Amino acid sequence: MLKITLSLLSTFLLSNSLHAEPEAFDIYDWMDALRGEWVLSPAEKQLGTESYKHKALVGILGTSKPGMVFKSIGNNSTVQEDLLPNTDKQMVTMYHCKDIECNMLKATHYCTKQNQPEFIANLKVSTPTRIVFDCDMDTEICQSDEDHVHTIIHEITENGEHLKSSYLSWADKKPKKISSIYHFDRKKTP
Repeated sequence: MLKITLSLLSTFLLSNSLHAEPEAFDIYDWMDALRGEWVLSPAEKQLGTESYKHKALVGILGTSKPGMVFKSIGNNSTVQEDLLPNTDKQMVTMYHCKDIECNMLKATHYCTKQNQPEFIANLKVSTPTRIVFDCDMDTEICQSDEDHVHTIIHEITENGEHLKSSYLSWADKKPKKISSIYHFDRKKTP
């Protein structure tokens, strides 16, 4: 009976540790793993979105021009995301630990809507392949009626070679029907 109890206990502990909530620094590492250039996937891979049809993106869709660039800055203290660089829709998001212990991962999105919503990594739902940032409800813009990005989701598939990035917007304190969603492929180095 003792062997069965110990076996069940070890199985329970192992399964709980496999599904444990990540820490903020884990999510920072997952964001840092996106480092490099990503190209906008061709039109046929832009599933569930019309965002790629924007006139500013016509020149880079399905080309080798970067559609998203992640890089580490500030002695590896911040991950900078440059979305749609060198286009009229260029936006930057900065991901960083709130403090030296990295108890909270924060982000600030510098948007073409001319506002800067702030986000907190959602530890409860984020995984190595689906990273979620929710609007920081302690900030004015996240509680306002102003049109703003309210959730950022990065989904990584195809062994880290495909990225779906969603920027879900809110206005009048509720989700908008149309948001910006883009599909990218990791740029191949020659």
